[in-house]
Amino acid sequence: MESAEQQEVRAVVRSIVADYDHDWYVRRARAGLKVTELWEAISESGFVGVNLPEEYGGGGMGIQELSIVAEELAAAGSPLLMLIVSPAICGTVIARFGTDEQKERWLPGLATGKIKMAFAITEPDAGSNSHNIATAGRRDGDGWILTGTKYYCSGADEADALLVVARTGVDEKTGRARLSLFIVETPNPNLQMTVIPVEVTAPEKQFTLFFDEVRVPSTGLLGEVNDGLRQIFFGLNPERIMSAATSNGIGRFALDRGARYAKERQVWGAPIGTHQGLAHPLAESYVHVELARLMTSKAAWMYDNGLDAGEASNMAKFAAADASVEALDRAIQIHGGNGMSTEYGLADAWGFARVLKIAPVSREMVLNYISQHSLGLPRSY
Repeated sequence: MESAEQQEVRAVVRSIVADYDHDWYVRRARAGLKVTELWEAISESGFVGVNLPEEYGGGGMGIQELSIVAEELAAAGSPLLMLIVSPAICGTVIARFGTDEQKERWLPGLATGKIKMAFAITEPDAGSNSHNIATAGRRDGDGWILTGTKYYCSGADEADALLVVARTGVDEKTGRARLSLFIVETPNPNLQMTVIPVEVTAPEKQFTLFFDEVRVPSTGLLGEVNDGLRQIFFGLNPERIMSAATSNGIGRFALDRGARYAKERQVWGAPIGTHQGLAHPLAESYVHVELARLMTSKAAWMYDNGLDAGEASNMAKFAAADASVEALDRAIQIHGGNGMSTEYGLADAWGFARVLKIAPVSREMVLNYISQHSLGLPRSY
């Protein structure tokens, strides 16, 4: 059960996003525009940094509350990818591992939404294997030099800084990369960004990043050298939870539109929702979305209470992504030909819903995790 405070967060966010509905969101995204007004509206109400420490201007709450914000935005048809990236991943990691100076520099802006930070980990040749990261950081005086390539970096063009995962050494026993985290302020003359065209209707674009001898001062190293992999995992569970919450919201959005159409559309003198062949698929999807919401709530509660949330976070992300795509597909089917019509605003949500089955971790890698860690089966990769 949600607390009264969490229910209030949900209600207020719902009232805010009512002014920035799906049609508005899609028009902006297709025009190549940002949804700055929506970001500022939830920022000014204190919801962008609701999970960050109060002493730095945040709400002092947790991932539970931030996931509620993400879900309600998506349920209105206006999901914000930067909400997953900036406060959930980057803000969480800085709050946990940053120096006092780094916290003072970045957290107040992240908490108020005035600063956005993107996350750069994925590489063309590394895939899901972070040990194969090739982007390198080498010492140069009291600073660092970064060289390499990242891709599928969300919202890099609107970020004030990047949280970059780079190779800074090699484990002599295993041969695996030792990783470190760096905060790279943007723009930087030695950092080039190229848009990756994708079939996703969203204001945040995807980028390939080219680091050509990018200088990072000593104050840009986050946490301990060569301890980046352990450090980043403190941000990856929130990322999975927030992705799940966004999927849950998309599922709710789809079911709302599907059920509304099934009640209003009449063929042969009766609403099409009276036919079990249409009603049952929607009802089944509703069950799946609600089950995913429960697992997401459990994962967020575990994380906020300092428990090992790895299994629950992965399961929530897996269940929610599948449930949202299923709900959206069935809502489109119930609309018949209208399901593909721009006017009805369902098909344009497909790309966002579908990508969440792939990222931030694929369903196959989730199953690998569950096989090994939950069932005790031999490691398969």
